[in-house]
Amino acid sequence: MKSVRFVAGLLLACAVGCTDFEQEGDAFCQRNPARCNPDKTPPTVAEGQQSTTDVLGEQPVTFNVTAQDAETTQLHFTWTASAGTLGAPTHTDTTSAVSWTAPLCLPAGTPATITLTVTDDGGFTATRTFTVSVNRCPAPQLAAGQGHSLALRPDGTLWTWGLNAFGQLGHGDSTVIGPTPRRISGLTGVMAVAANPYQSLITRADGTVWAWGYNYNGMLGTGSTDQFVSAPMQMPGLSGITDVKAGEGHFLALRSDGTVWAWGSNSRGQLGDGTTTERLTPAQVPGLDGVIAIAAGGRFSLALRSDGTVWAWGYNGNGQLGDGTTTQSTTPVQVLTLSGITAIAAGSSFALALGSDGTVWAWGYNSSGQLGNGTTTQSTTPVQVLTLSGATAIAAGPGHALALLPDRTLRAWGGNSTGQLGDGTTTDQSQPVPVAGLSGVIGMAASGGHSLAVLDNGAVHAWGDTTLGQLGDGVSSLKLPAVQVSALQNVISLSAGNYHSLATRSDGTVWAWGDNRASQLGDGSSEALRDTPVQVSGITSALATAGGRAHSLALLNDGSVRAWGSNFYGQLGDGTTTSRPTSVQASGLTGATAIAAGDEHSLALRNDRTVWAWGANYSSQLGDGTTTQRSAPVQVPSLENITAIAAGYSHSLALRGDGTVWVWGSNSSGQLGDGTSTLRSMPVQLTSLSNVTAIACGSSHSLALRSDGTVWAWGRNRDGQLGNGTTIDRFAPERVSNLAGVIAIAAGSDQSMAIREDGTVWAWGDNNSSQLGDGTVTSRSTPIQVPGVTGITSIASGSIHMLVLRNDGTVGAWGFGEYGQLGDGTPRYRTEPVRALLP
Repeated sequence: MKSVRFVAGLLLACAVGCTDFEQEGDAFCQRNPARCNPDKTPPTVAEGQQSTTDVLGEQPVTFNVTAQDAETTQLHFTWTASAGTLGAPTHTDTTSAVSWTAPLCLPAGTPATITLTVTDDGGFTATRTFTVSVNRCPAPQLAAGQGHSLALRPDGTLWTWGLNAFGQLGHGDSTVIGPTPRRISGLTGVMAVAANPYQSLITRADGTVWAWGYNYNGMLGTGSTDQFVSAPMQMPGLSGITDVKAGEGHFLALRSDGTVWAWGSNSRGQLGDGTTTERLTPAQVPGLDGVIAIAAGGRFSLALRSDGTVWAWGYNGNGQLGDGTTTQSTTPVQVLTLSGITAIAAGSSFALALGSDGTVWAWGYNSSGQLGNGTTTQSTTPVQVLTLSGATAIAAGPGHALALLPDRTLRAWGGNSTGQLGDGTTTDQSQPVPVAGLSGVIGMAASGGHSLAVLDNGAVHAWGDTTLGQLGDGVSSLKLPAVQVSALQNVISLSAGNYHSLATRSDGTVWAWGDNRASQLGDGSSEALRDTPVQVSGITSALATAGGRAHSLALLNDGSVRAWGSNFYGQLGDGTTTSRPTSVQASGLTGATAIAAGDEHSLALRNDRTVWAWGANYSSQLGDGTTTQRSAPVQVPSLENITAIAAGYSHSLALRGDGTVWVWGSNSSGQLGDGTSTLRSMPVQLTSLSNVTAIACGSSHSLALRSDGTVWAWGRNRDGQLGNGTTIDRFAPERVSNLAGVIAIAAGSDQSMAIREDGTVWAWGDNNSSQLGDGTVTSRSTPIQVPGVTGITSIASGSIHMLVLRNDGTVGAWGFGEYGQLGDGTPRYRTEPVRALLP
């Protein structure tokens, strides 16, 4: 009876199933594959392969599987991943392959799982799971070079900003300044970072070391012979590395086995190998093991051993080895009196150690109070930093120090000239002071002029020197292309001193900006610099200005000359050697029609076409036949019918109405152009040049513009400032290459400029501070057009900056504005933390 009911039930179910299929067709089978398909056994994964089991972030891994099934010929494959990114898989009837890209990092001990699911026609499945180890996510870490910064973020990305003149930002391009953070693409698995003024280094999770930046003599150790390495290169011969440090030209690496390896400069034994021989490849520091931390200073090195002792080697002129002497050591010596140390740091000539009890100890140089013991006296053995307790971490710049406290606030001490202590001042501190406005700090770094901190929310804050964009807040003092000088209009003439700038307006007022340490801005203030123009006191009828190294001149419409600033050599011409914060009149000088300022001497052209000179005369730059300095104007003898004058560092030029050039003063580089290197104490004619309409002097080179629109140059040429395609000094005038149609010329210290009749500006020579305006720091031995600069009527050049006067009466500037000489209001430093512009 039971068997009858079973068979009857089966027949009924079949009848119902058939009825459902007849009513729904394929839709029923899609919902119930096992009732419509004879496949009753699951598939199996017969074979599975992966290209690797261990990768760094963003690296690819490929997976391949082969499956089989007795009843289904075309299997269905699905891939999933717990992390990372899956590509589009490829399939055959029984195989599948996929490429997977690892995430940047994963928490320690957490592998990524990639799972394949294969399904047959009966709806049965089988799975195969693969695992891949990915580098762990790093703790946030910072590094600071003199002019650039690095930030390793918790997601494993590395960001850099600041100066890139040597390729130290690692982006592989020729960008000079990057004032906002930018990620180094393709560099993952970073676990430790280090920087000095010219280089950057990192170690990756696979134990390799990578370096980039200035590679003088191959000192980076990458095997490259290029002078600049602008993108990360792996260093051969190093493995198992857990940390790296960069000193001033030498480098240290710590291996997982507790050994220390060193390479680079070794003039003071800072490599610790018992010699003073430079090494271009890493070598083990002998006799040193069990090391758990390293630090690299100016020309010395430190190591912390697992027993809590500190060892030092290298230069010791300031007691930075901490062994009680000032005798350098080419092998490690133990730092005296220290035990139970948990961390170390090295400045330029001093060192720090953190004790397990939270005390901080310091030794070595102390001129700025960087030892933190309330004095400026150096110490050859460790002294305790005052008022600090419970410190949890330390960092050292060349001349200042930072300590992190348990409440996650920072203390700072030492040098503070650019606000690198972050206490709202620029005053050195010989004891720790709080860094203003920061809390939640978990890491920090220090350089020569700035400091960095990373907070527990991932934000990076910076303070101190802004000039090279090293704070990452978008601010820098190197400007490319030209920036407009703030709030300055109706300008009729320009001039530039070494690090300051001058402009005369149509209303007769004079405005000045930049370096004011010698009162060369003439506003009567004691401000060290001005980053926007200020009015020069007491002058309302000026026609023109001239700027020397640290003094300034103004020509008034009544023919008198006023002067202010440095007067050590009598270059103000008022009969004294007293410096002046506001203008004084040059004694006995009337009827002046033109002025010029050299480094420390001054010239004036009178309406009777005679030339007068005063100031320094050590190279006979006054042309009076002596080397006696003059504090009041004296006439340059044997010159008549003069129409223009120019002054260099210590030589002078005059242009006569007949188009001839007359020269005198220093001639060591051929800057007088008379075919010799003989100093001339009185003017001599430059016989090889005629039909000249304008003249200009650089530091030790000279320019002349001829009536046919060509430019001629002579003198020093180490940076290509003569524009003839070479860097060879010339003792007679040569034509500047590929330049015609010129209407005006100017010369800076070691660079030259010209305006063509179409209003474009052309420049050549020294470009270390981007003063040529072409967006690079590459010096040029032939003229290049300054991009984006047109409609120019006048030009002026300082030591490392350029000025242009536009036809609308506004002023543009470019180059390096460290002292505010570009006049666009860029701050020189931040005395309190600002947030770096990290995304």
